[in-house]
Amino acid sequence: MADKAYSSRANRRYLRKRNIKAVIPMKKDQAANRTRLGSKGGRPPVFDREAYKERNTVERCVNKLRQHRAVATRYDKRQRIYQGTIDVASIRIWLRDPVT
Repeated sequence: MADKAYSSRANRRYLRKRNIKAVIPMKKDQAANRTRLGSKGGRPPVFDREAYKERNTVERCVNKLRQHRAVATRYDKRQRIYQGTIDVASIRIWLRDPVT
């Protein structure tokens, strides 16, 4: 999932080569160019609105985690230590703001 800034053909091709489903909305100028070209413009890329709505939830979670200095700066060298730092930050977030 990405925002409109990453809707280029090259990015979509990169994801397609790696069998990753792209959930990226098209920019208005790209859509206008596609319609201007007519049948030569090709098919518009598939866009799943429901999956794109989940992007907001993920971004808010990452932003909350990055508010913790140890997570944002990543001073830990080993992956398992950094994972522990993320776990502790997640627990602190969960204890402060329990979701009902």
